[in-house]
Amino acid sequence: MQYGAVISGRFLSRPNRFIAQVETGEGIQTVHVKNTGRCRELLVPGATVYLERSTSPGRKTAYDLIAVEKGNVLINMDAQAPNKVFGEWAGNGGFLPKATALHAEYRYGASRLDFCLETPGGLHLVEVKGVTLEEQGAARFPDAPTERGIKHIQELQGAVKRGLDATLFFVVQLQNIRSVAPNDATHPAFGRALREAACHGVNVCAYDCVVTPDSISINRPVPVIL
Repeated sequence: MQYGAVISGRFLSRPNRFIAQVETGEGIQTVHVKNTGRCRELLVPGATVYLERSTSPGRKTAYDLIAVEKGNVLINMDAQAPNKVFGEWAGNGGFLPKATALHAEYRYGASRLDFCLETPGGLHLVEVKGVTLEEQGAARFPDAPTERGIKHIQELQGAVKRGLDATLFFVVQLQNIRSVAPNDATHPAFGRALREAACHGVNVCAYDCVVTPDSISINRPVPVIL
């Protein structure tokens, strides 16, 4: 996945979850934050961030904040990137090489799941979760309670019960991660739901990503610790 024109800046503050103040070579900019999560461990004053110039006319903000440096690690924090990068990768046979079609935003049950792949063996449903929370090389999800995430897990579990294949796929938006695990300290119910679904046949997997200031691509599988 490739971004357009990208510049760097210095993060100053986040007045609310939608915007941030960033100092750039063009002066202080009010930018759109493409992630409404807390991201408190990422957006700290003085951090180097990367901004993509918007091509939408009439927008109030000229830039989108898409990535941040945390120490010597570059983390993509664009909440839309995981689905896009998975769609590109899966569409090129990266996930299921024998898939014959890929459908995004697939309506199933009471939810709209991220993807459905058609395979010779039937439908395979996929829900993608982007991961940006990292501590000492280990990643965790979520960084804030997500009842919607639990609902999606339950839909996947129900699909398996009805004979379909289903996967909860973590896209870790940084490289060189050792493992991914549920963030039980933040949302224990998510971890319980994920473990139960895994016990009932839902596939749970994770891949890290190669991240540059203006791109992100799926890299390699990493262990999921349940």
